[in-house]
Amino acid sequence: MSDYHDYRTFGKTPRPEHVTASQLIPYSEFDEAYCLHQTLFLSQSLIFKILNMLVPLGVLLASFTSYVLAGDSSTCSSIKPCLISAPCCSEFGFCGDETFCLGGCNPLSSYKLDSCRPNPVCKDATYIFADNSRILSNSSFYEGNATSHDWIVEKGNIMNTGGELALLLTEQNGGTRISSTRYVHYGTITARLKTGRWNGVVTAFITMSDIKDEIDWEFPGAAVTEAQSNYFWQGVIPPQTNGQTHKGLSDTFGNFHDYTIDWQPDTLTFLIDGQPVRTVKKTNERYPTTPSRIQLSIWPAGISSSPPGTVQWAGGMINWDDPDYKSGGAFYARVKSVTLKCADPKRPDVNITSYVYGPNTSESTPGVSFSNRSTLLNDASSLLGTDFPAARAVTLSALVGLALTVQMLV
Repeated sequence: MSDYHDYRTFGKTPRPEHVTASQLIPYSEFDEAYCLHQTLFLSQSLIFKILNMLVPLGVLLASFTSYVLAGDSSTCSSIKPCLISAPCCSEFGFCGDETFCLGGCNPLSSYKLDSCRPNPVCKDATYIFADNSRILSNSSFYEGNATSHDWIVEKGNIMNTGGELALLLTEQNGGTRISSTRYVHYGTITARLKTGRWNGVVTAFITMSDIKDEIDWEFPGAAVTEAQSNYFWQGVIPPQTNGQTHKGLSDTFGNFHDYTIDWQPDTLTFLIDGQPVRTVKKTNERYPTTPSRIQLSIWPAGISSSPPGTVQWAGGMINWDDPDYKSGGAFYARVKSVTLKCADPKRPDVNITSYVYGPNTSESTPGVSFSNRSTLLNDASSLLGTDFPAARAVTLSALVGLALTVQMLV
């Protein structure tokens, strides 16, 4: 079980197993040619002229751009992919453009496999939290630059206590989740953290791919002497759980412990304080294989909207009158550091910047390869290239029409 964003608590439908990347709606060559025609039509001088005319209409232009680029609220899945007008399927299952195309964008449910921006490639690192300078607290400002920030607050609130990052849960914020800006495609990840200790409150350290390959360390409720390991393949819940409980830990709330995910192409090992407690061998295709973000979270499982089984798993309903909550104003988990050692199947060249999805390597496993494509939303090739051809062309055409109308009026 994963944190609050997962379809298992939000009612999303897992990807049907029979749908493959090759069955997605094909990209039209006509759309690409049309976009190229529109781009060539706009000479540089005309563009500057248009922009100069539009300066007094900044508010109108902003509103128009927001309308064109915002999500269209259509839902998406692998059997109902997004349309070209809003090509990217967000992690929450809605079609849109721009930020919808960043972390969590599902290529198997988007208009085409490369509608989502490429995933920033893995880099060895030790992340410490002496301050919040490497954490972007407002995810809406993120544009795909993994060099400027290491983490994004995607929901909730954080607090730095001088070398410890506190993830906060209040009755109002619905929990906190931070995600790494870089992805890992196999590697060893260790989080040094202290968990919560309250019934209904779950602390989680996981990896999550854009197509819902998932590896979990989770700490539900008040069970401060145990931890749970789990993994999922493409969001499919198996008939028999892959989860296991590991007991005998010293107080996980009061003491820092090192929790490790050692994810290799053929084995998955879970470690606590450097000692292996579980090893999973890849015996079939139901094994995580796609680039993933690192996520740390605290989330409310013990609430009225959760399924009964989730509430029971988390130790019952949350007591918002708990003395800890009353005195501090929040439940919390604390993170000291995260260490990442990449283990890509092939060592990337120095010019490699990203991972991209490609045709299936088997019936149900999409291909993943290195790329030197930019991960940025505002990259030139993204703005005037062929990533979103028809939408960009329509935008340019509309701007031309608007500019000519203004010129006739003045």
